[in-house]
Amino acid sequence: MGLRSFVALPVNRGGVILRQQFLHDSNTNVIIATSNAAWGLTGKDTLLLGLPYRLSPSGKNRAGDFSLLYRRTLWQAHEKYASSRVALLAGAILATDSERDGATQLGFVATFYRHRNSLDIDALYRWGMGSRQNDGRYDVSWQYRLGPSEYPQWGFATEWFSVIELNGRWQNNQSIDHQVTVGLQRVHHKWVLEGGVIRTLNNNQDTQYLISTRVHF
Repeated sequence: MGLRSFVALPVNRGGVILRQQFLHDSNTNVIIATSNAAWGLTGKDTLLLGLPYRLSPSGKNRAGDFSLLYRRTLWQAHEKYASSRVALLAGAILATDSERDGATQLGFVATFYRHRNSLDIDALYRWGMGSRQNDGRYDVSWQYRLGPSEYPQWGFATEWFSVIELNGRWQNNQSIDHQVTVGLQRVHHKWVLEGGVIRTLNNNQDTQYLISTRVHF
């Protein structure tokens, strides 16, 4: 799964994935902690939850809005050391403050994995309610397994992945921010530790840093 999105990874029925991510903007010195959860309802249906919280600077309204997404796998194909799948995303943004409005959201995610390469593509558009502006995003993430070059005959191996992403963030009446993200993942069969650097290619051209951990149940 990519660094900037939490919609690509499949979850078995009854399975749960928890992720805690920290994002630091070096220009504004803002630090955001985002808590995510994915719950496998069936082999094809997953519930995705997310809530950001501003750690710095302090002040009022530090909790962001709650994201609720339902993912339905529409097509998938599997073979040895390869798989492909396409899923639909639909849900809502629930405002955690009475001064903000919510939104509805709709999108898709596609994943293509073969041998040491994995490609995740997702896009999400959100229609704001009331005074909330429309916004959208896209992510294209390529992960390459640096090691091991071959899986062991039995048991689990700790894996290392390089990550290169193209990301876009857009808000109504504003030009889209195109970004590139470069990172590294250490993947255990029960947990993942990952981090990366984000560079905006246009507009404010700021730099952000992220680190996160995932736990699989």
